[in-house]
Amino acid sequence: MSNAIRETLAKLSVGLPTGIADISVKTITGTEQSLKDYNGKVLLIVNLASYCGYTPQYKGLEALYQKYRAQGLEVLGFPCNDYGAQEPDSNDKIAQFCETRYGVTFPLFDKVHAKGAEQHPLYARLTQTAPAGDVAWNFEKFLVNKQGEVVGRYKSAVAPDAAELISAIEKELAA
Repeated sequence: MSNAIRETLAKLSVGLPTGIADISVKTITGTEQSLKDYNGKVLLIVNLASYCGYTPQYKGLEALYQKYRAQGLEVLGFPCNDYGAQEPDSNDKIAQFCETRYGVTFPLFDKVHAKGAEQHPLYARLTQTAPAGDVAWNFEKFLVNKQGEVVGRYKSAVAPDAAELISAIEKELAA
């Protein structure tokens, strides 16, 4: 995306909500859920894929969830098939894979598009914040504060146990 387009989008978005609370998503079982249900929580939102080189990050994401959940962290996983067709399975199969292979207990949601013409409204909102731009690959992470605002963005190569991510999570939990 060119700088001119980014500047135009930034001007158009003045006055639009910067948080995510007004967005509705579907759980992996198909139930509608408002993200306002997570108000007051720190969120780590991740686009997931079962057949990706980063798939072992499920283990680290679950470890983060277990360590910090009682303090107010929620890890929200959104399967996505936009990158290398690495998440072709149905929601049922994805849920089963996550549970049996990695013991995932954090909330999983309906498969979404993180980019392109069919981009889910959540990802449209997430990618508007600095640094703005499309999600580059599977397992990109967005850290959202208790007010529903994006406060950090971490590329796929940033592991769930990376010091920079843990430090940012702990800072938001303490705020």
